[in-house]
Amino acid sequence: MKISIVLPAKNESAALGATVARIRALFPEHEILVVNDGSTDETAAVAQSAGARVVHHPYSKGNGAAIKTGAREATGDVIVFMDADGQHDPADIPRLLEKVEQGHDMVVGARQKGSQASIGRGLANGLYNRLASWMTGHKVEDLTSGFRAVRASKFREFLYLLPNGFSYPTTSTMAFFRAGYSVAYIPIHAAQRIGKSHVRLLRDGARFLLIIFKIGTLFSPMKIFVPVAFAMFGFASAWYGWTWWHYRRFTNMSALLYSGSVMVFLMGLISEQITALMYKDAS
Repeated sequence: MKISIVLPAKNESAALGATVARIRALFPEHEILVVNDGSTDETAAVAQSAGARVVHHPYSKGNGAAIKTGAREATGDVIVFMDADGQHDPADIPRLLEKVEQGHDMVVGARQKGSQASIGRGLANGLYNRLASWMTGHKVEDLTSGFRAVRASKFREFLYLLPNGFSYPTTSTMAFFRAGYSVAYIPIHAAQRIGKSHVRLLRDGARFLLIIFKIGTLFSPMKIFVPVAFAMFGFASAWYGWTWWHYRRFTNMSALLYSGSVMVFLMGLISEQITALMYKDAS
């Protein structure tokens, strides 16, 4: 297999040179592609000096956009995505590729305890993993890890789904599960990043909360809509029972909740059909 190693980078000059140099030393035969996402420092020059091919964005489009550019530009049959900030160990790449050679379509480096950037982010990732495991029926060990190897042809099927922001790992993982492709995990340890993180708690917190709903709509919308519809129906029935017992009448609130539960259920059915159409070419 021909391998391409893609690193999205924005202002990562502090770590990128050493990362690329180590990859080149370990895998001189592999293509190393750095997507310079509108950096304002020496990221592009450092990457070129270390031996990488650099593709430029004229301005910052986002981590997901850089991933999409890298996937389009990569010439390998298998693409390895990894961060440019020194968190991921290039020595783990053969372990990812070994799983691909065994027949898996996506192999994700699952960060072990002590590898999360903060306690809050670790708790959030744990919530995402449990939700995704429930949605898919398979154990999802690390939904948001950016260190992964994928079969290029299959990954490109879902480029139109990937956001331009930071949730591309979530979207791509759920898309592969939905399409029936094989996903595997290997344990890794992520080091402390070099340089300053581009994720901001206040700015990106709401976006990460939306990941929970995206997980549901990407895989099985009915698992999100049906519980909500039944909860509304149950509350409507309880309210109706209480008002009938005390006032012997059917209230507008009960009518609103009953009609709302039916609407939510129907929205789930429609979303399920739309989701099925999204993956029709991969089935």
